[in-house]
Amino acid sequence: MANAILTPTAVTREALRVLHQKLNFVGSITREYDDSFARQGAKVGDTLKVRLPNQYVVRTGSTLAAQDTTESSVDLKVQTQKGVDLNFTSVDLTMNLDDFSDRILEPAMSVLAANIEADAMNMFKDVYNQVNNQGQPTTFSKVLQGRKILVDNLAPLAGRTANLNTQDNVDLVDALKGLFNEQATISKQYREGYMGRTAGFDFMENTLWPSHNRSAAAGYLVNGAGQTGATLAVNTGTGVPNPGDVFTIAGVFRVHPETKQSTSVLQQFTVGAGATTTSFPISPAIITTGATQNVSASPASGAAISVAGVASTPHGISMAYHKSAFAFASADMVMPRGVDFAAREAFDGVSMRIVRQYDINNDKFPCRLDVLYGYKTLRPQLACRLANN
Repeated sequence: MANAILTPTAVTREALRVLHQKLNFVGSITREYDDSFARQGAKVGDTLKVRLPNQYVVRTGSTLAAQDTTESSVDLKVQTQKGVDLNFTSVDLTMNLDDFSDRILEPAMSVLAANIEADAMNMFKDVYNQVNNQGQPTTFSKVLQGRKILVDNLAPLAGRTANLNTQDNVDLVDALKGLFNEQATISKQYREGYMGRTAGFDFMENTLWPSHNRSAAAGYLVNGAGQTGATLAVNTGTGVPNPGDVFTIAGVFRVHPETKQSTSVLQQFTVGAGATTTSFPISPAIITTGATQNVSASPASGAAISVAGVASTPHGISMAYHKSAFAFASADMVMPRGVDFAAREAFDGVSMRIVRQYDINNDKFPCRLDVLYGYKTLRPQLACRLANN
């Protein structure tokens, strides 16, 4: 009996299955697959719109105070194309799918997954909530502090993940043994790095979390009273902060997301790209009134700015988050014609294309597997960095 030839669709589906298994960060956040590109194919730079929840204010008393519904959304560009390029022959396609996957797809998808995950993990710089424990081993108490921050920001109970770097996992594993829910573990084994569930989190381990290099910034004060928005004028300080540095401002407190009452906890901010010694791009923007109010008051002129961590010292990052804090999106790519072998499939929010063509000059069959994707921090208040060793 002749060997069955693996079809392009079978190869693509298996490649997606292996890739999906290895994406434990991307697999635990919101995934947006836009099938509107299925007919003509998407190109680098195409944009998806992701809608954010509406927010309202509450009146007191009997007088009507109608308010408009302001729909808000963020643009998510599918601007990154990554892929793995292979040479395999028609003889390779006569292997059974398991052998073909083990020999060719498994190593190819491992390196592709690592590069996609590492890229998407740069979203950590957008997260301003942080449990500060720089230079120290992480503890379960610090994880619970991260949980408190998510609860205070009204993160839904379902869909929370604690994704740990390998050192934090080492520090925590003894404290967590015996706490994981075995029944939950059984259903999650498909996700590589999954450890178990406890304290309302799915715990995962990931080798790809970057460290953050805290800048030498120190001694800054707010330059001018009444500031709002996403830029903060500052003075007197030394050292330019790095993107992703976390800081607080004296007298600027976080408010409850619904009642807008002060929590008496200093609001944390993160520095964006392009900071100078006189101006910081910041997130979140300072908003003191209305449905999107997030702080108790504007900072006073001369208020002290405190940057978290030890100056000029890197520290490790792990992340506690709800799935809706971040989004990963992919779109169908253009399908070329006149090739030897081509297919396109989507699985659980990830679209992949495979194309193979005969190279007459070298008597080979070069093959490419591509993913076109983008990512965006949607609701950073639903995530919290765990800053440790």
